[in-house]
Amino acid sequence: MKEDRSYKQELSASDADFIRVLEDLIDVLISNGTIRMTDLPPEALKKLHARKQTRQRLRNTSLDLINDDDDGLL
Repeated sequence: MKEDRSYKQELSASDADFIRVLEDLIDVLISNGTIRMTDLPPEALKKLHARKQTRQRLRNTSLDLINDDDDGLL
């Protein structure tokens, strides 16, 4: 059904944003001592770590404003 597809697309579109909210929530809970990293299942830790690494690599590439060809000038 077309309506079912529309609902599924809407849910899929919001998944990435919701995942980021959950990651931030986990970070806050760990930071304030409510939970510990060791409280999370190993597979969850692997996924969180992989996502953080990917975001860091993206941040590093998108914020690399120094062009080596210009003697380090912006």
